[in-house]
Amino acid sequence: MKIGYARVSTDVQSESAQLDALKAAGCERIYQEKCSGKSKQRPELERMIDALRANDVVIVQRLDKLGRSLKDLIELLDGFKSEQVQFISLNENIDTTTAVGELAFHMIGSIAQFERRLISERTKAGLEAARAWGRRGGRKAKLNKLDIKKAKAMLIDPMMTKAEVAKYFNVSRPTLNKALCASVQ
Repeated sequence: MKIGYARVSTDVQSESAQLDALKAAGCERIYQEKCSGKSKQRPELERMIDALRANDVVIVQRLDKLGRSLKDLIELLDGFKSEQVQFISLNENIDTTTAVGELAFHMIGSIAQFERRLISERTKAGLEAARAWGRRGGRKAKLNKLDIKKAKAMLIDPMMTKAEVAKYFNVSRPTLNKALCASVQ
């Protein structure tokens, strides 16, 4: 049986191109889900793996739809192989029933992992450069300096609790504590 697997990372992405390609490839059953490829929690992938039988063929439109890391892809394909399940990736023309297809899988997976590491390194370098120029990343602080000053003044009153002050500024107590501690340093 030909079994398809389609995945998109977000709700705004459409899997229609993947579904069309899988149907055109003759998939009799298609498992689809919306979650990141990095996520270990992919219930539809697990359901598909549980349903696989010897001589089934798993088909994906693109290799990165099955997994993001080379290690995960190799583990999945090794699992398929041990269960006598074949694998085809349409865009990369990978068919693990052949020695050339298996070699192509390993080469493309390595290149994809290399590309992700390059992106990660560039991102880290960009963040370091931004910090060197005095830019800070992350969210905007919920409490500004004036708010912190007001909060400290409110807390001078022994009848005022941190919970009440936090509620006044519409923040949680831990956020208030963090802002108060950061202002001391």
